[in-house]
Amino acid sequence: MPLRPGRRRSPWYMLAAMTSSAQNSEPQDGRLAENILYFARTLRAAGLPVGPGKVLDALKATETVGLARRDDFYWTLHSVFVNRRDQQELFDQAFHMFWRNPKILERVMSLLLPDITPLAGQQPENTEELSRRLTDVFRPKNGDDDTVREEEEQTEIDAVMTFSSKEVLQEVDFEKMSAAELAEAKRAIQAMRLPIMEVPTRRFRPAQQGQRADLRATMRAGLRSGGDTIPLHWKRQRRRHPPLVMLCDISGSMSRYSRMLLHFMHTITNDRDRVHSFVFGTRLTNITRHLRHKDVDVAVEKVSDSVVDWSGGTRIGACLRDFNMTWARRVLGQGAVLLLISDGLDRDNAEGLSGEIERLHKSCRRLIWLNPLLRYDAYEPKSMGAKAMIGHVDDFRTIHNLQSLRELSKVLSRTAARREEGRTSW
Repeated sequence: MPLRPGRRRSPWYMLAAMTSSAQNSEPQDGRLAENILYFARTLRAAGLPVGPGKVLDALKATETVGLARRDDFYWTLHSVFVNRRDQQELFDQAFHMFWRNPKILERVMSLLLPDITPLAGQQPENTEELSRRLTDVFRPKNGDDDTVREEEEQTEIDAVMTFSSKEVLQEVDFEKMSAAELAEAKRAIQAMRLPIMEVPTRRFRPAQQGQRADLRATMRAGLRSGGDTIPLHWKRQRRRHPPLVMLCDISGSMSRYSRMLLHFMHTITNDRDRVHSFVFGTRLTNITRHLRHKDVDVAVEKVSDSVVDWSGGTRIGACLRDFNMTWARRVLGQGAVLLLISDGLDRDNAEGLSGEIERLHKSCRRLIWLNPLLRYDAYEPKSMGAKAMIGHVDDFRTIHNLQSLRELSKVLSRTAARREEGRTSW
């Protein structure tokens, strides 16, 4: 049926037409176009922004490049569906799961079983885990009786489902959250407020009562009354929130937490003034201006475009040296509180890190180290980077779920104890 002048076909109509024509032109057993369409739906269900336009581009790109090599097919779809660095790991897992990698499919099935907490005294195994956003996509949906029966059996085994969803969400690790749980966690983070204690400043304000007389206001009041009576005026110190500075590690070992922590940093930046945000991997990047955008998706996209060392190595000492030389005097004035978010794993074997973290500790009012590895009971700072840092921080806390973020807000709202040289428990 010909189109009337001025009208265009919708992207979904064009996609259906291309899929139908591709299926008719392929052999009877070939369903490549339909599989690409289903793969795009899988990525969209896992949280990637995939629409009909990208599916059309993927079909055209596959037709142009061909299917001679599996690597060519992988990078063809990668170039179409991935536009941010934090989407690479999710796409890689989804590709190997969807296009029949038997080893990863076995791991998917193992993830459907309950988790077993490691015994105390054992170090957590450094094994790669699949994203729960993908396991939820490949989990069987409600359909026939056999599927329903399997889900009922799984519900009886999984003890997590016996608690309230909001209570469970507070304790779920960020790296083990499904797509729905991540969306709910992001909404919870956006509703958070970070009450920081107020500290006295050098300036004063008028007060009805006090312990210090305001001599200038008293003399002015006496001149207005002709000098017969001189009313005594009082003043007290102004109090305000200290500046807040955040340094977040975005290396490969922190990539599963950096996305959620960026939402946390965006919420704090838009909640109060005098907040400065930095990210570092192999170099230091100031992202304060990007996070001031009200839309969190636009802010995260701007950050992703400006950072070039995402999910790479970590040079903590070099990045802290850059911060101390370039930014410390600008942002750490007036007794700033500094949040250092990192796992302490340094590629340079902690070269120069001890001196730089000591200087940083002396430049701020309070230095709080937030380490997601501290969620393990058997964790000890045995790496060279962690050993160099642990002696120069005022507080050492974990940050791996919503509950840890809420505990952080409580810690910052309390008046800190007398300044110490650093942690001495290890």
